[in-house]
Amino acid sequence: MSEAIPAPRKIAVLAAFAALYLIWGSTYLGIRFAINSIPPLLMAGTRFFLAGIILYAIARWQGAPRSSFAEWRTALIIGACLLFFGNGSVTVAEQWVATGLASLLVATVPIYIALLAWFTGAAPRPRPLVLLGLAGGFAGVGILVGPALFTAPGGASPHRGLGMLILLFGSLLWSIGSLYSRRARNSPSPFLSSAQTMLCGGALMMLAGFVHGEARTFDFRQVTALSLGAFAYLVLIGAVVGYTAYIWLLRHCDPAKVATYAYVNPVVAVLLGAFFAGEILTVRTALAAALIIGSVAVVITGQQVNQKIPLLSRPQLHNRWETS
Repeated sequence: MSEAIPAPRKIAVLAAFAALYLIWGSTYLGIRFAINSIPPLLMAGTRFFLAGIILYAIARWQGAPRSSFAEWRTALIIGACLLFFGNGSVTVAEQWVATGLASLLVATVPIYIALLAWFTGAAPRPRPLVLLGLAGGFAGVGILVGPALFTAPGGASPHRGLGMLILLFGSLLWSIGSLYSRRARNSPSPFLSSAQTMLCGGALMMLAGFVHGEARTFDFRQVTALSLGAFAYLVLIGAVVGYTAYIWLLRHCDPAKVATYAYVNPVVAVLLGAFFAGEILTVRTALAAALIIGSVAVVITGQQVNQKIPLLSRPQLHNRWETS
């Protein structure tokens, strides 16, 4: 008989939730600072490749067995969907889209997953309240994206609309990869499967960066201290510490409570962008934020009641939504 896992101290639980809320919510600002002087694809690829090496070492130290070819194939597919397309879209789009807006569009992932699970037969037709949440979420997306596709507000990048479309496409691929990961053959060790996904996704992004010519224009001497510090933060704190806190919480807390990060992270990202990057929170953005975050809360709550659709967690890097 296996020994019961001892109940964690309340202070440890609070610290882990604080890490999940603040760290993952802050990664959007970290990405913005990192790509100020580091090419986006090379930055993101190196970030996840290094984090993957660290997590791989931790998993092997804990006694995780070597992975089979099938498990590496799964990691490659999930890494392509979640990291290359999912996180890669965030990194590329933040060249033109404010961090707060990026976080709100990424927050639509639970909505995508609910719809995809329904359309593919993995879950029954959503309850009326969940359908209302889905409609509200897409209304919020329309409020954000619609005007940007036709006009560039004062001071905004002319590529802002393109960046938003890239974010929506990346979120869709993230959602597809998340659903695939639930049925695919993964390593029994969550740390090892996450490490494999990071290694594969990071390698794909670095390869794309080289093909795109980012290495030819990159001069390490031009990297600022702010970008270098943000990069180190994304690797060690955003990826390693944040994901470790997430895994620990799943083992000790109700998954429904852990999933609350999905609608807390955007709030953190919007506030940090306003305070540290000078991003302006307009009335339209505030209205869209209320619609999207409220809709995500309704969708996740409805899923817990239904117990049919998988919990949605940010990196989705093992049995699941798990990213930022």
